[in-house]
Amino acid sequence: MINKAAGLVCHPTKGDEYSSLISRARLYLGAKEEPHLINRLDRETSGIVIVAKSSEMSAMLRKVWESRAVEKEYLAIVHGELRGLVTIEAPLGPDEESGVSIKDKVREDGASAKTQASGLKTFERNGKVFSLVKVALFTGRKHQIRIHLSYIGHPIVGDKLYGGDENLYLAFVKDQLTEEQRGRLITQNQCLHAASVSFELLGVRRSYYASPEGWFLDFVQGKGPMSGPC
Repeated sequence: MINKAAGLVCHPTKGDEYSSLISRARLYLGAKEEPHLINRLDRETSGIVIVAKSSEMSAMLRKVWESRAVEKEYLAIVHGELRGLVTIEAPLGPDEESGVSIKDKVREDGASAKTQASGLKTFERNGKVFSLVKVALFTGRKHQIRIHLSYIGHPIVGDKLYGGDENLYLAFVKDQLTEEQRGRLITQNQCLHAASVSFELLGVRRSYYASPEGWFLDFVQGKGPMSGPC
């Protein structure tokens, strides 16, 4: 299990051997073992990534993932006051009206998707209200948590694509974010963390837990600048 840092891609997009999680895993394990990523996280999402050290173990773990017998929980910091338990069942599919090709949205003819969000703490920073939320996934659609939380009016802090203005994402990919835009985002990376994964393998229940990075915890505790490094 690896606790991936926010801002690190899972697979390489350029030649730098340190530019991706899989490349770093290969360097760490050496030539005798070939790592296989069983799950992936968005570039800006931190947290648990399961890594198999052999093709045989990779095949077994992938069968577990495909069976949907994996329990996954995330932590997110969202805009607004979210209290209690909220279940979101809203199908997802391509957002054909968007200028961003990878963007999805809630649509009636989409694939079924179910998310459960539970408010853990509501707090204020600089006069703005935020909530720390625990999220459980019952399906694994692309960008599911981000879309569903935005859909109910609580977008994730720092989300450039589903935070309400996709121009922030377009500026980001061109490395042209202005200081004003960075201020609106509040954090450099989206505040979403894969906190726990639990599944059964070879007759044994295996559970993994990972704490969020310091900047994430500082934001919740009211420490550090509002535009922290995240």
